[in-house]
Amino acid sequence: MMPRLNRKLALEAPVRVADGAGGFVETWVALGEVWAEVIARSGRVHDGGGLPLAQTSYKVTVRSAPVGSDARPLPQQRFREGARVFRIETVADRDLAGAYLTCFVREEALT
Repeated sequence: MMPRLNRKLALEAPVRVADGAGGFVETWVALGEVWAEVIARSGRVHDGGGLPLAQTSYKVTVRSAPVGSDARPLPQQRFREGARVFRIETVADRDLAGAYLTCFVREEALT
């Protein structure tokens, strides 16, 4: 079955920037936009340093891109949809033809 790529997500990568005091700050840089199918998998609530933290996992399917391309999602990158952020945990080929990639992601939000 073909995925329904009906949501536009920004693909972002982390970048370390000098903070001017000898250290670094992590910031995010947009690599481009992708059309995706986003399907919820599971959710839970846990302690996030004294605050309840809701955590939901999703399966995100996107068109494949060649290895080494900025358009190919990687673990430690993230997808953004407005204020929502989906951190990429793993990426796998969805099909034998290599037409699509499945990204297993986690969205976290303070409750």
